[in-house]
This record gives sequence, structure tokens and C-alpha cells, in this order.
Amino acid sequence: MSETTETIFSKIIRREIPADIVYEDDLALAFNDIHPQAPVHILVIPKKPIAKLDDAESQDHALMGHLLLTAKRVAQQAGLTNGYRLVINTGADGGQTVYHLHIHILGGRQMKWPPG
Repeated sequence: MSETTETIFSKIIRREIPADIVYEDDLALAFNDIHPQAPVHILVIPKKPIAKLDDAESQDHALMGHLLLTAKRVAQQAGLTNGYRLVINTGADGGQTVYHLHIHILGGRQMKWPPG
């Protein structure tokens, strides 16, 4: 994925399409999923275009840590005091449908195991 590759998430970052944004900083954006799979379903995305986790490089280590800490902050702000699940789908077999790295925050109910 190059910086010119378009996804729905890059359009959300540029505010070309609306989203229910719940958090933003210089590196990341978080917004409610339009097809929630749990009472709380928020996506955390980097503003840097990385297609999938497999494409993250060693120079992205600080950004990757930032995304996890952002997910924690957003989950706390959403009131997920009993816990939550973080999911990163990677590639077709992993269920990834938008090729812009994103973390799903799922909560507000008891999660089941195994998930898939």
C-alpha cells in the first residue's frame, strides 16, 4: 500500500466522508464502527497508511505501541470497566476487508472463546 492508496479510512481521516469520531491525536483516529458486532465497537486506525499488520516495519514500532495505548484510552473513555477485546484482522484469511491497519475494540458484553 502506498500513501496514495485510497480506502474508506483514508477518506475518514481527510473528513471526506463522515464518521462518529470518538478520539483523535496526531497519529491516530478512533471512531464507532458502522456495523457493530458488540454494544461497543470502536475502530482505532493510524493516520499513516499501513495496509495490514504484516506491512508494519521496525520503524513503526512507536506507532504500533501508540495504537495499543490509544485503544486502552478509548476503551476506558467508553466505560469498558469489565473488560474488552482487541482484534486486528490481517489478510483475507484473517477476515480483513479494509486494507488500512485497524484495531477493533469490542466490549459491553461477555466475549466468547474461541472467537472465530
